[in-house]
Amino acid sequence: MSVPYSPRAKMSSMALWRELYQERFFYQLYFQEPGVAEAEFEADIRTALRKIYYSGSGDAPNGMFKADKPRDARMLDDMPDPDVFPSWLSESDLDYYAAQFEKNGFRGTLNRYRNQDRDWERLTALEGARITRPTCFVAGSRDAVLRFIPGVDMVENMKRWVDDLRVCTIIEGAGHWIQQERPKEVNDFLKTFLSSLDNT
Repeated sequence: MSVPYSPRAKMSSMALWRELYQERFFYQLYFQEPGVAEAEFEADIRTALRKIYYSGSGDAPNGMFKADKPRDARMLDDMPDPDVFPSWLSESDLDYYAAQFEKNGFRGTLNRYRNQDRDWERLTALEGARITRPTCFVAGSRDAVLRFIPGVDMVENMKRWVDDLRVCTIIEGAGHWIQQERPKEVNDFLKTFLSSLDNT
């Protein structure tokens, strides 16, 4: 969901982001220095989560991720915090998520991004690896992840590496959190995919 597959490349994803975003803000680069994003997000966890979830969703205004955002900017400063959150994230959901981050902080989550170079160094066997099993891919049309690499259609690129792509759909108007934003549509596509396995 949301992030098209690609095999291990000739350079790590972090090296690619450093090359593509050397003069402007990119959240995965911002996350690299331990303690920086943690301090920003943990200063007001509930507001941080609201801004992050809203800004990555299909409900956010166009132009949320500005091409001219300075490299040394903070992540949340120019993100809107809607007065009324879209119905796909309830107050009780937000209460639960905020409580978990209040208990554990953001470090563990952010460390996933900090290990991309290590993954690339250690997973050499995945260079050129194909997905050979039946596969389903679902994303939102407004998901910024699909446009991380300028001039590259990441969904079409994924198709070159997947042998049996049975469901591949882009949900119009949805953002990065498609399973929350459009649960019925996502479940319908998953059911279609699962039913295709009956004869496999």
